[in-house]
Amino acid sequence: MLDAQTIATVKSSLPAIAQVGPELTGHFYQRLLTQHPELKDVFNMNNQRSGNQREALFNAIVAYGSNLENLAVLLPAVEKIAQKHTSLNIQPAQYAVVGETLLATIQELLNPGDEVLEAWGKAYGVLAEVFIQREEAIYQASEEKVGGWRGPRDFRIRAIHAESSVIKSFELVPNDGQPVADFLAGQYLAVSLRPAGNENIQHRQYSLTHVPNGQSYRIAVKREEHGSVSGWLHANAKVGDIIQCAAPAGDFYLQTEPATPVTLISAGVGQTPMLAMLANLAEQQHAGAVNWLHAAENGSQHAFANEVKDLGSRLPHFSSHIWYRQPESTDNDRYDAQGLMDLARVSSELNQPERQFWLCGPLAFMQFIARQLTDAGITADRIHYEVFGPHKVL
Repeated sequence: MLDAQTIATVKSSLPAIAQVGPELTGHFYQRLLTQHPELKDVFNMNNQRSGNQREALFNAIVAYGSNLENLAVLLPAVEKIAQKHTSLNIQPAQYAVVGETLLATIQELLNPGDEVLEAWGKAYGVLAEVFIQREEAIYQASEEKVGGWRGPRDFRIRAIHAESSVIKSFELVPNDGQPVADFLAGQYLAVSLRPAGNENIQHRQYSLTHVPNGQSYRIAVKREEHGSVSGWLHANAKVGDIIQCAAPAGDFYLQTEPATPVTLISAGVGQTPMLAMLANLAEQQHAGAVNWLHAAENGSQHAFANEVKDLGSRLPHFSSHIWYRQPESTDNDRYDAQGLMDLARVSSELNQPERQFWLCGPLAFMQFIARQLTDAGITADRIHYEVFGPHKVL
């Protein structure tokens, strides 16, 4: 635990850190990756270039420093980050490297004096230990499952299917022929590879899109314009190729009682964790009403439509509503509405006070939908969401 003086000293330095803004974390990452280039095999360099990772880290530093005397409020964020860290095989020794770099960055940019640096060192040490212990617990739990493992494991691509003009699914089986661990509907699988022409190993987390079967995993990948991993998977991956995977992880997953009404809302490739949730609900013969609300650009980019229809047919109370932003002339009856998703069209189906909502898609889409839900009186504790990439609060 931190003493009162340490907490007061850290908090007194927060205005200066806030004034520097993400410049602090930009300097931090530049220093870290220059002095420890091996960590380029850990960090998503696309997020580094976009600035998303710098912003996420800055927000995390400010949130931590503001809540030192009430760390319980940070536990959801800690869990989300710890799950991501285990998918990247983060190890305890790396926390010391990050801590040294963070203190050096504060010193170089702010020169706040020894008392402030010592206080931040203590505060960071407490946080690092929280992460180390939680991540070890996750590693152990994953390893102890039937078919579980720790660290990277070789998987072979058994099948590739074009699900739309921009999304392909990949079926992966362990190269050692042994079983694979179960997972929760909504969790992801981290894949690691070094695309041709890339100096570093790249890691990406892709949602699992099916119910556990103990033998294989299926992920779906959208081809991103500048995506080094998605680009390689779409253009170069072939059946028989070997990629490495970490054990399934993630804090976004389906949790519901058998009779609870459920609404799954997605746009584009954001439907991938929802697909696993829908499959889980179908397998369990979920008694509550289930709504599937999905937005796509048009029919050519709309993936898994037939699979959703099949899964929905196995549920006693299922409804689906599809929006196409710019439908094509051949789309005909594949969609229900044109334009952006407007929940007013289905408001009568969403007004039960116990209904739970799961949401995934591009950030702007989720912010747009979250506003509609809150305007309709849906409380925040009933809205569950996943952000692909560095986390942001809706």
